[in-house]
Amino acid sequence: MYNIETLDLKVEQLLVKTAVHDALIIKNLNVGTGERLILKNINLNIPKNKITVLLGPSGCGKTTLLKSMNRLTDLYKELNVTGQIFIENEDILNTKKNLPELRQKMGLLSQRPYPLPMSIYKNVAYGLKLKGIRDRRLVDHVVEKLLREVNLWEEVKGRLNNPASELSIGQQQRLCLARGLAVKPYIILADEPTSALDPASSKNIEDMFRTLKKHYTIILVTHILRQAVRLADHVVFMYHGEITETGSPEILKKPQSKYLRNYLVDGN
Repeated sequence: MYNIETLDLKVEQLLVKTAVHDALIIKNLNVGTGERLILKNINLNIPKNKITVLLGPSGCGKTTLLKSMNRLTDLYKELNVTGQIFIENEDILNTKKNLPELRQKMGLLSQRPYPLPMSIYKNVAYGLKLKGIRDRRLVDHVVEKLLREVNLWEEVKGRLNNPASELSIGQQQRLCLARGLAVKPYIILADEPTSALDPASSKNIEDMFRTLKKHYTIILVTHILRQAVRLADHVVFMYHGEITETGSPEILKKPQSKYLRNYLVDGN
C-alpha cells in the first residue's frame, strides 16, 4: 500500500536528475539560410538555477536561439546550423541520441499555449507516461502535485476529466507548463510566454518562474523591458543576430554597448 512519502520517493527515483555544473554552454553557434546568417558566432554560458533573459528588438534572433537549444531548428530544412551546444557535457547538435530523448531535457512554453486535445488530467499524465510511469495511483499523485506546483489545482480539481480547451488562455499556459514539468526537464525554455495573457495571468506566470528557478534553469525570451527588470538574474542582449552584451541586471542600468543604450532609450 502506498503512502505519500513512498509515492514521492518513487517519483524521485523514476525522474532522477543528475547535478551539473553548467546548465548550458553554447560555442561558436551559427544559424543561417544560404548566405544570410540569422545567428552569428554565438558564445554563451547559461547559469544554473537562474532566470536568464534573452532581450532585444523583434527580429534580432532571440527565438531562433531558443529553438536551437532544443533543436526545433531541425524542423526547418532550409536552416544550416553549425557549432556546439552542451548540456551535461553532451553536445546536443552532434549526438546520436534521438530527438525526443533530447527534447525531454527541455520544457518549452510558447507564446500561445497548445494543450493536447484531451482532458486536463491526461495532458499532465501524458508527460509522465513518456517517462514510463504507468501506475495509476502514482500518476494521480504526481498529476495533483504538478498542478499544485503551477497554482492550477484549486481551479481544476473538480473537472479534471473536462477538455483542456475549456480552460482560459492563462490556465492553459499553466497546464502546458505542468505537462512540461512532468518529464522533469533540466531547463525551461519560455518564448514570450505572457504575450497573449492578461496582466493577472502574466503575474501568475512570473511568480511561478521565481519559485521554479529553485529547481530548474529558466531561459526566457522577451522584448518587454519591464519584465526583464522584474525577473532576470542574468541578461543577454541581442542585436541583428549577435550577442552584444551580457551580465547581471545591472547592465540595464549601466549599458556598455550603444545598441543596448539605444534600446533602453527607446523604451522597448
